[in-house]
Amino acid sequence: MDEATWQRLEAAVAGRRGDLVALTQDLIRFPTLNPPGRQYREICDYLAARLAAGGFGVELIRATGAPADSEAHPRWNLVARHEGAGGPGECVHFNGHHDVVEVGHGWSVDPFGGEVRDGRVYGRGACDMKGGLAAAIIAAEAFVETCPDYRGAVEISATADEESGGYGGVAWLAERGWFDPTRVQHVIIPEPLNKDRICLGHRGVWWAEIETKGRIAHGSMPFLGDCAVRHMGAVLAEMEATLFPLLAGKHTEMPVVPDGARNSTLNINAIHGGAPEQAPDYTGLPAPCVPDRCRITIDRRFLIEEDIGEVKAEVRAMMERVRAGRPGFDYEIRELFEVLPTMAEPDAPVVQAVARAIETVLGRPPDFVVSPGTYDQKHIDRIGRLKNCIAYGPGILDLAHQPDEWVGIDDMVDAARVMARTLGDLLTG
Repeated sequence: MDEATWQRLEAAVAGRRGDLVALTQDLIRFPTLNPPGRQYREICDYLAARLAAGGFGVELIRATGAPADSEAHPRWNLVARHEGAGGPGECVHFNGHHDVVEVGHGWSVDPFGGEVRDGRVYGRGACDMKGGLAAAIIAAEAFVETCPDYRGAVEISATADEESGGYGGVAWLAERGWFDPTRVQHVIIPEPLNKDRICLGHRGVWWAEIETKGRIAHGSMPFLGDCAVRHMGAVLAEMEATLFPLLAGKHTEMPVVPDGARNSTLNINAIHGGAPEQAPDYTGLPAPCVPDRCRITIDRRFLIEEDIGEVKAEVRAMMERVRAGRPGFDYEIRELFEVLPTMAEPDAPVVQAVARAIETVLGRPPDFVVSPGTYDQKHIDRIGRLKNCIAYGPGILDLAHQPDEWVGIDDMVDAARVMARTLGDLLTG
């Protein structure tokens, strides 16, 4: 692409600044809350109409039978594709999730108002990741208008349920070949990891539920029962004494941010034991019973240097140490969810193209980072078998899921400039 064309492409993105803001506001105003999965069809219809008007072929795809898919809350996804007039070539795919998490408390603005103030667009999903999706759409529209004779194709997807694992979105599409390397060669996921960073991948995750077992008895005679909560207390004590120090000693060469996430980590998501909590309007006292079950849910994040079998074995070994020191101790581990770590190579084509674009647009080389938590790259890699995938988008990750979430307008414009230049690099030579 010659310099004159680059200049026209830059101007095309800059001229869409107002449209970028308005598009971000419109997307925020769809309360696509997950759970339960509200207005998925409505946001896909909106995007389909816009992209079809710009010459994209669009498909609306329901993930029928996927987890959480129901007639009340169907899991709808959009895939839009534009073919260049220059003939066959590679496909660059921008994938953004359209679902957002619950609002929570502490907002000073309407979470679904899309308010613009001080150079920022506010609202639930502004940062994670409707601002990034809007930037990708603006970049793609500017590119196909400025360079209609490009070779290959540009795709944009808006997918469901990333916030709850992606099984009604990218995973479902990947299982059906939408991310097969024969039809898509480069994937950019505009998650909010700062406009001057390229996210190569993420750590692994293993979720499990640990249950200690006891025997119910009258609370006035606990010696006739066996308290599962006390057993769980011994598990937590062993965790503090041996497992947490073990994990703190594991360190990765992956460039995970923030720095604390370069160690293996474990979070106790929840603990439940004994009598269930009663409704808020219940005014009575609890029944006097020895609890016969206690459960915790653990969230273990592991490194690319670790083997998933070893990760699980460490927890089982901890439980066996507790068993050896407690008469009558019994437990069960139920596995809930696992994802292996993934990381694109720094010299992968999409990594290098985005890096060149960042250096041109921002005047400095990018940082290469890895996310502490997973996102939909896991499905594109493990199911789609497509390694040439990264996350790059505007926004500050720390703002995700927070009250008064926002995305900077200048950051969105700069990210759109980077994305448009990346398209020019990969599809015009």
